[in-house]
Amino acid sequence: MIQPSGTRKPRVHFSGIGGTAMVAGARLAIEAGWEVRGSDNPLYPPTAEMVQALGVPVATHYAAENLDWGPDLVVIGNVLSRGNPEVEAALDRGLHYLSLPEWLKDNVLRQRCPVVICGTHGKTTTTALTAHLLDRCGRSPGFLVGGRPLDFLHPARLGAPGAPFVIEGDEYDTAFFDKRAKFLHYLPHIAVVTSIEFDHGDIYASLDEIHLAFQRLLRQIPQSGRLIACADNAALALKEHAYCQIETYGFAEHADWRGESGDARGGCQRMAVFHGGQPWAELECTMTGQHNLHNTLAAVAVAARLGASPDAVAEAVRSFKGVRRRMEVFLEAQDITFVDDFAHHPTAVRETIAAARIRWPGRRLRVVFEPRSNTTVTNEFQEELSNAFRAADEVLLGPIYRAERIPDAKRLDRHALIQALHQHGVRGMYSDEVAAIAQHLVTAARHHDVVLILSNGAFGGLYAILRDAYREDRE
Repeated sequence: MIQPSGTRKPRVHFSGIGGTAMVAGARLAIEAGWEVRGSDNPLYPPTAEMVQALGVPVATHYAAENLDWGPDLVVIGNVLSRGNPEVEAALDRGLHYLSLPEWLKDNVLRQRCPVVICGTHGKTTTTALTAHLLDRCGRSPGFLVGGRPLDFLHPARLGAPGAPFVIEGDEYDTAFFDKRAKFLHYLPHIAVVTSIEFDHGDIYASLDEIHLAFQRLLRQIPQSGRLIACADNAALALKEHAYCQIETYGFAEHADWRGESGDARGGCQRMAVFHGGQPWAELECTMTGQHNLHNTLAAVAVAARLGASPDAVAEAVRSFKGVRRRMEVFLEAQDITFVDDFAHHPTAVRETIAAARIRWPGRRLRVVFEPRSNTTVTNEFQEELSNAFRAADEVLLGPIYRAERIPDAKRLDRHALIQALHQHGVRGMYSDEVAAIAQHLVTAARHHDVVLILSNGAFGGLYAILRDAYREDRE
């Protein structure tokens, strides 16, 4: 723990404060009594709004002088590397610096019962839902969500002393000086693993390396703790590496927490939950799609483990509002529904499209995709993406993010992807101009269409362009 001189608050500077986890960490530091400042490049919603809501000084550029205010500690985000002026200043001046996961470990998690939500898919939604269930069931949890939960004012809070702390456990690396997975710092007492697939090709050379990171996580769970793993995918293979109690969830007959999906109506999807083969609860889930039912089962298993009753859980599930940029309707105009979602991995793309079909049955579905993640900008998932988009009526591919950094031989081939979709009867186009994509949508979209935009970034301002194009209709 930092012990400042005198009686003033300890000071911490968050370099890269606009990262979703970093802004949440800054929120926790404020609650814990630290004086907080930060810096980042210009930001876009929702993180721009989250940073503004902190109410602390934030520089909109990186510079050595941003550290002149005399922080006791600099928390360095994992997007920063050598050459960044604040990284170089911290090193040159001999300042005390840590990664966010290190700061969380010593200042938040060590005194709590950490519930770490991990996996290739569903982490943010499952973390937000688990925190919501525990909150509605009277446990006053702390939490850190790597997104903007709609059920809470902020993406993080300390919660009551001694209460569980629910945290999104990312397998991405920690910092430029610590290449271990972030979740290896989180001291799990309960760990949820939703799925394991190949991703983050910039730091993992193979699926085996990702498995190894998860195995190392499991070694940290105490014998009195619990692993809660999905029974319907590769997460189940982790059972043999656990030293703690194990529970499984899913739709497989052998799952400890088993779901049976029902019909979708009135904006909800119904699911019966069985525990140990016995009926446990009937749920009305506000999120559609099989992947979201999996997320719900995981959150239910955690809540039940921590003492929540079936009736309280059912009521809390029914009231869950969700997370920004997860199947979020951001615009409705001329009877066209525009939806934003964070999906970027092929599996997430496929499941999100399937969920849109359930939520808006019978409507024409136009899918707009920004190749932006460090893996989808390459041809690593060329065939998988083609398969994932086949349930759409039309697919529009935007510019490849930082395409100039990717050798031609390794870059996603958008032309080939669109040609493959044409062979399966799916219309499509690609463009390096976001304005051209927006113009196509404005011209081609018709009454009762659904436009599903998939991006883990800003998509070159596409959202603002569309809002402006339909402003008169909304006014």
